[in-house]
Amino acid sequence: MTEQSESQRAGVWAHPYQLVSGQTQHHQLGHTKLWVTLLDLEWQIREQSAQQGTDPENWYESTGHTLPSSDLKVQRFVRTKDDGVLSFLPAMANLPTVIRPFQPLTIPAGARCVLYVGTTLWMKVCVGDARTELAEFPLAPPSMTWLGRNTREGELCYASSTFGRLALEAVPKRPWRAVTPVTIINDREKPLLLERFSLPTPLLAIYQNERGQLWTSGVTVKCETDMSSASLHIDHMVVAEAGECEPIAPAREKLARGRRLVRAVDHIFG
Repeated sequence: MTEQSESQRAGVWAHPYQLVSGQTQHHQLGHTKLWVTLLDLEWQIREQSAQQGTDPENWYESTGHTLPSSDLKVQRFVRTKDDGVLSFLPAMANLPTVIRPFQPLTIPAGARCVLYVGTTLWMKVCVGDARTELAEFPLAPPSMTWLGRNTREGELCYASSTFGRLALEAVPKRPWRAVTPVTIINDREKPLLLERFSLPTPLLAIYQNERGQLWTSGVTVKCETDMSSASLHIDHMVVAEAGECEPIAPAREKLARGRRLVRAVDHIFG
């Protein structure tokens, strides 16, 4: 058995790993393989996308002195006062993410529902006690899509690889995804057919519960009676179903005016 496999263990978000010069730490998480090497004067990062078509459940981490194939591109970073400390922080997508329910869902007039959504994360490679960011990588290759009434009105988004679920237990728990509860309120006088909607992932902070699972702030979308607009509200805490949580990563962006955002329905529901 090699040195690398002997030291294999579960990876942990926001954990300070201590490396010494010459060591390489290997991470396999989601659809990404990552190697971070510490040298006397620099950090080196190598990244490789893993096989698609699967849904990896675990995060494996190992530390040794073995480098991957020389064919992989190397990113080099000058060291400062980092003391060989390495940590990894999760981050939400930098664009909105289009979510679909498992099957199209009709919300009756005056009714509401909660969909639980698991979205793919980005991994930030940080060094030192100050957690200075060196680089970040998506933990699955992002797929792009357009959400809007036509090719001129709308916005570019990521397409989620998972479905929104009505039952929390039906959402696969993965260390490379965060769960977001989305409450959709239909205040119209007619039923609302929900086929897809835009989740404002850059506005969501990330929290971690006692089981190591990642959650985000809750989102409430209220569809007004006149169907001309919808209001979107970002909660300032996680839902009770998440359990005891601690903040682990802030949102990429902040709302300019409070926590309520009004957007065209076409940009939310597509």
